Amino acid sequence: MNTPNRKELVNITDKVTEAVAKSGIKEGFVLVSAMHITAGIFVNDEENGLKKDIMRLLEHLAPVGDYEHHKTGEDNGDAHLKRMLVNHQVTLPITKGKLDLGPWEQVFYAEFDGQRKKRVILKALGD
Repeated sequence: MNTPNRKELVNITDKVTEAVAKSGIKEGFVLVSAMHITAGIFVNDEENGLKKDIMRLLEHLAPVGDYEHHKTGEDNGDAHLKRMLVNHQVTLPITKGKLDLGPWEQVFYAEFDGQRKKRVILKALGD
């Protein structure tokens, strides 16, 4: 992952779906994990207004500001807190060889301190 914006929600459902298909697993689970301390993974609806609401909520709960963490020379204390609120990973079902999401569910990578290379890891387990 390398987002052009410092804060961004990226729909990765198609990439997860493709990875599940390539895994050959018919029944099991796929773990989707953001491998960085200022990014997260969550499941919700792909709707622009909702995505704005999510970012507004996270900014309200963990606003850009002056944090103890900044005494280390960093400026991303809010990004670490937002990641805690979103969480860093989700485990999703695989049913009949396909990613098994609800009718409106989509998988998102949440970036809170972007503009540099990061990664998402997928681990599929099952039969």
